[in-house]
Amino acid sequence: MSETAAEKAPRGVRLVITFVGRRNAGKSSLINAVTGQDVAIVSDFAGTTTDPVAKPYELLPLGPVTLYDTAGLDDEGELGALRIAATRKVLWRTDIAVAVVDAAEGLGDPERKIIEDVRRLEIPFLVVFNKTDLAAPSPADLQWCREQGIAVVRASAADGTGATAVKEAIMALAPAESLREPVLCGDLFAPGETVVCVVPIDLAAPKGRLILPQVQVLREVLDGDGIAVTVKDRELEAALANLRQPPAVVITDSQVILKVSGDVPDDVPLTTFSTLFARYKGDLTTLAAGAAAIDNLRDGDVVLMAEACSHHVQSDDIGRVKIPRWISQYTGRDLTFEMHAGHDFPDDLERYALVVHCGSCMFGRMEMLRRIRECTRRGVPVTNYGVAISKVQGVLDRVLAPVMR
Repeated sequence: MSETAAEKAPRGVRLVITFVGRRNAGKSSLINAVTGQDVAIVSDFAGTTTDPVAKPYELLPLGPVTLYDTAGLDDEGELGALRIAATRKVLWRTDIAVAVVDAAEGLGDPERKIIEDVRRLEIPFLVVFNKTDLAAPSPADLQWCREQGIAVVRASAADGTGATAVKEAIMALAPAESLREPVLCGDLFAPGETVVCVVPIDLAAPKGRLILPQVQVLREVLDGDGIAVTVKDRELEAALANLRQPPAVVITDSQVILKVSGDVPDDVPLTTFSTLFARYKGDLTTLAAGAAAIDNLRDGDVVLMAEACSHHVQSDDIGRVKIPRWISQYTGRDLTFEMHAGHDFPDDLERYALVVHCGSCMFGRMEMLRRIRECTRRGVPVTNYGVAISKVQGVLDRVLAPVMR
């Protein structure tokens, strides 16, 4: 895959690698050395990188990744504090962290604090002592890293020394699942079998396109030598009648699950795109248990509707209008729904009775898992859009059956 292909890979399937460190530690230079390209702006002036900067790249054998260059952890003043906060927020979507240390400066409070944060988030990381052409890392720093069980690489971004070792160390830290092709729906059919995808035209999707979960499912069916039949919900009954053999599975948009479940015979497996993404990107068992918490909602409870991306809001938006309406009708409770869109997650999770998250098609798996773990740690039930819809429509057990065997 070329760099162009890496740039085209969906953001949610790229491994995110974040370089952190103090100003002038050589983060940008190290990124350039690792990639062999001038992808990050380099200057002798401290604080050149002011905001997190993402760069798509292909790091074999991991495949497409996103490299983040960040502001210095020792940035100063009110604006500097905001930049440091932005760097820490990037950690929420980070799969591997690289702490870059000027060997002459050594490990200080900024590095130790960021290492503490990274460990709390359970992010694999390594320490790179940079600028070793000018000074060697101190024995005390090396000893501390050994005692902490931290992987260490010596490098000099100025002449490229250690760049290969940094790449190898990153690959050694990569989650095992990132080294194998994740399964979205490929285990639900055999080569030659038919998969029926029910795709109502979503007004929120760009004209002439399908939404990303639908595209990814269709591609996986084709890659698995399955036969993909794609119909709108009102043509489903006719499409099923035209098949000589029942389909291996029917996969539908969650918004029409009630109608589709009535059209699909009970002996034909049925699930939703959002349920598949709940398994593909998160922890389906926890998200299914979170849906059960809908039955425990009480008057005055606040429900967080969380989306991974921002989009043009339609009058009947799924997260802002439809799901809140369906949950309110199902429970008969007087509930408050708050929307939170984008990469930042609220700090005050405890005040929510339930978190209902989108399908996370724009998130990496590790970022979504961290959100799920954070909710669990704080005692807040969490589910996702499609699972919640199936719950309030009374078809959750059927939808879960094909993917929780």
